[in-house]
Amino acid sequence: MSYAPFDWIDDEARRRADAGLVRTLRPRPAATELLDLASNDYLGLSRNPEVTAAAAEAARTWGAGATGSRLVTGSTALHAELERELADFCGFEAALVFSSGYAANLAALTALTGHDSLIVSDAGNHASIVDGCRLSRAATAVVPHADPEAVRKALHTHDGRALAVTDSVFSVDGDAAPLTGLAEVCREGGAALLVDDAHGLGVLGEGGRGALAAAGLAGREGIVATLTLSKSLGSQGGAVLGPARVIRHLVNTARTFIFDTGLAPAAAGAALGALRLLRREPGRAARAGAVAAELYGRLTAAGLTAVRPDAAVVSVRAPSAESAVRWAADCRTAGLAVGCFRPPSVPDGISRLRLTARADLTEEQIATAVSTVLATAPQSVSRPDGRAVR
Repeated sequence: MSYAPFDWIDDEARRRADAGLVRTLRPRPAATELLDLASNDYLGLSRNPEVTAAAAEAARTWGAGATGSRLVTGSTALHAELERELADFCGFEAALVFSSGYAANLAALTALTGHDSLIVSDAGNHASIVDGCRLSRAATAVVPHADPEAVRKALHTHDGRALAVTDSVFSVDGDAAPLTGLAEVCREGGAALLVDDAHGLGVLGEGGRGALAAAGLAGREGIVATLTLSKSLGSQGGAVLGPARVIRHLVNTARTFIFDTGLAPAAAGAALGALRLLRREPGRAARAGAVAAELYGRLTAAGLTAVRPDAAVVSVRAPSAESAVRWAADCRTAGLAVGCFRPPSVPDGISRLRLTARADLTEEQIATAVSTVLATAPQSVSRPDGRAVR
């Protein structure tokens, strides 16, 4: 008998192909004619000359890499400066920078809970939160989406340490979590509240200070935030923000901090440059939201089904996974890059196109994006009166 330990992979690949769920890498060139509504570059800062110059200067000053974990050689004065300014901007006592937002979520969930804890997690939470719950060794209760009362009931089943966790803005549909209600039930239940503000920073709150600042909850006792530097700030990396004692605890216990190489200086420099630019140009945050609202309004007026955006994500429903893939591909052929979300990335099994608004889009580009999405829509996508969108 021949030894073929990976033959099962071929069977899995066939099943994915039959279901229309094959994913492939598509390396992009440095310059492209595509109109980009697929990335998370909400403020249009990833190629901003000031931001890229800050990245280059940081690399020249500190080197290409962090050279080690943050507790060995991977912490620089630049990392400390970024942490101070992030905490101040978002309204928290302290911050800790990680190599990614994914690592930040794993750190917060595993270090702030344990085998005797309960985590209450929203059913729509990001995969990094799901994985953090699994790694935490805590009991996890997954509750219905955006339902503070369900969180309250789950907390009442547990007498010990507890933490509720939610995205601030959910990446699939772009809807916002009911943070005020969640904070109240956590306060009543003696639980901590962890909020992943990846899609809120730079878009929500005064000048883009984030969803917790917008809700008046930033810096409150019992509240911790995570965020990414790879979306509105156009760089890479992540951070945890909260009370100073929480941050000190993470430095000593979070495995994705202790055992991971520190964030590259160029990424830290770019994020700091973007943060300072946002402070000077706070109108970028409002512009991103306005672009999202305009995209939503034009697409739904033409008959498409979309979720009203609470931040910068516009989610448009597709009839099936296969039609979503084809729709996104047809948009790309027509010069427009859009996201394509389908199972298993979406918890409800509904496939979507995802358009991400950018603060630097012109009115002409918005019109082009809308007309392209409508012109390439599948025949099975219909207006309320039953006529095809096209």
